[in-house]
Amino acid sequence: MFINVLTQVIILFILIFVGVILAKCKILNDTAVKSMTDFVLMVVTPCVIIKSFIREFEPALLQKLLINVTATVFIHFLFIILSRLLLKSKNLSEQKVLQFGVIFSNCGFMSIPLQQAILGEEGVFLAASYVAIFNLFVWSYGVLLMSGDKKYLAPKKLILNPGVAGVLVGLVIFLLSIPIPKIIAEPISYFAALNTPIPMVIIGYHLANSSILAGVKNIRCLWGIALRLFIFPLTALAILYLFGIRGDMLVSLAISCCAPTAANTTMFATKYGGDTSLSVNMVSLSTLFSLISMPVIVTLAQYIA
Repeated sequence: MFINVLTQVIILFILIFVGVILAKCKILNDTAVKSMTDFVLMVVTPCVIIKSFIREFEPALLQKLLINVTATVFIHFLFIILSRLLLKSKNLSEQKVLQFGVIFSNCGFMSIPLQQAILGEEGVFLAASYVAIFNLFVWSYGVLLMSGDKKYLAPKKLILNPGVAGVLVGLVIFLLSIPIPKIIAEPISYFAALNTPIPMVIIGYHLANSSILAGVKNIRCLWGIALRLFIFPLTALAILYLFGIRGDMLVSLAISCCAPTAANTTMFATKYGGDTSLSVNMVSLSTLFSLISMPVIVTLAQYIA
């Protein structure tokens, strides 16, 4: 199991390395990467989610979905509480980046490709609900944490952001068993297929433009990464196991919550005045270290599931 997971993670890192090369060769720049990021968030991610819901309605799957949503909400509240207890700093700009970075995982870019490789379409189906809840928390608590201002909490934005909108559309298709004609289903599948290579190239670009050495020397950064990659996922895994969650659902939740720091950390830090350099180091280093952590956590989850 460990070798299978490690192989999938190495494949993702090969794609990331392509992004590093493109950055070093000046083929990609900030403008291009920003556009690529918007394209993935606005088009590719919703298509991945919708594609996972294009299936015949089954009461057993609906039950799984509801349990998965409940577990995901619990995981995010757990991580919020732990981050407030374990990450405090006199530097507010640093503190909010550290807390944001340990709460939110790269559950879209890093975990969905791995879910698809290990668990197939059912893994993506379960991961879709995790991504939806992730988006709700990011655009509510995440914005409040980074900005410190409640005026940024707009209900309309919460409902209409791409991740949640994709799930709402997908749920309607799934619950009503709406037949999707091939002329529509095929383009959705083609766009969904881009979810693995493009995000990995984007991560590689940011990795090439970050100061890894500065992050390695920052003890708080390393502590935050340890929490994000090992302590938080293992804590969640233990509690979920005690609550009786088993099988593919436990593995799916483990994959989603053990992914490295979300790329949103840097985007939010830039927009709301957080420590941008710290955010880049957290995203980059946690992505590198996840080569070790993700196979360990996911293999453990598969073993006990």
